[in-house]
Amino acid sequence: MNKKILVAYFSASGVTKKAASLLAKAADADLFEIQPKTPYTSADLDWTNKKSRSSLEMNDPASRPEIKSYVENLSDYDTIFLGFPVWWYTAPTIIKTFLEAHDFSGKQIVLFATSGGSGLGKTESALKPCAPNAVWKGGKLINGASEGALKSWVESLKL
Repeated sequence: MNKKILVAYFSASGVTKKAASLLAKAADADLFEIQPKTPYTSADLDWTNKKSRSSLEMNDPASRPEIKSYVENLSDYDTIFLGFPVWWYTAPTIIKTFLEAHDFSGKQIVLFATSGGSGLGKTESALKPCAPNAVWKGGKLINGASEGALKSWVESLKL
């Protein structure tokens, strides 16, 4: 049986979208974009403004921005690569919305992220409670990674 892989990602500016597209190609995976029901404006994403939407969401542990659509056939997939830009040293709260809206029981989740400067930090431990029955496989930053480098990473995971 061939294992099916899904690359699900949230991208605010297009950087993570580009990385996710390359990863999906490298992993021979399907692609799903996690989109907010209300799109983010550039003002919403202004992390220097403490009253911007992204700042308010990230400062509220209970924040769960609504998403536009869901993965209807998640049961078809064995492994989900879950990607996002790093915000405030962790995943944007919309990633928690996505995880809590689906059943990841027995599925492997591999995180990937893009970042202007920080790493994944404690992101996995922050997200695990949102999908406690998943098998978490760690993850990595894939800023500017080539398709070849991504293919090598996917193969090294032995999914």
